[in-house]
Amino acid sequence: MKKTVYILSAMLLALTLLSGICWAADKGPEEIVLKSTVDPAKKAKPAFFPHALHQEKFDCATCHHGKDADGKQVAYTEGQKIEKCDACHNTKAGMTEKLDTFKEAAHARCKVCHKKLKKEGKDAGPTKCNGCHKKDLK
Repeated sequence: MKKTVYILSAMLLALTLLSGICWAADKGPEEIVLKSTVDPAKKAKPAFFPHALHQEKFDCATCHHGKDADGKQVAYTEGQKIEKCDACHNTKAGMTEKLDTFKEAAHARCKVCHKKLKKEGKDAGPTKCNGCHKKDLK
């Protein structure tokens, strides 16, 4: 009986630790299909985003940020709630034209970074349309 209690206790402890590790490691989906929900294009052009690949190379603050009460961009802090980009980057939010849609914001953040890395001779993501905007995405 004592042996059974020890085994069950050890299994419960292991399960508790494992579930804690899995919970702490949850950083969102490995792959995401990005598309605007606020200002959808006449012909929607979703983009493939390998989230896990980016997490291996960059910290969250490289891409994510928040906003203050005045609507100004503030740096990401660990544990901050990640909003959809087009919650702010949409034509109704009053942002500058270069960032007033999800498309413009994504191109400014992603495409510019890819081109910069490529110019530096580093491993970079796609810089041409069909690199992210694959035909079979919905």
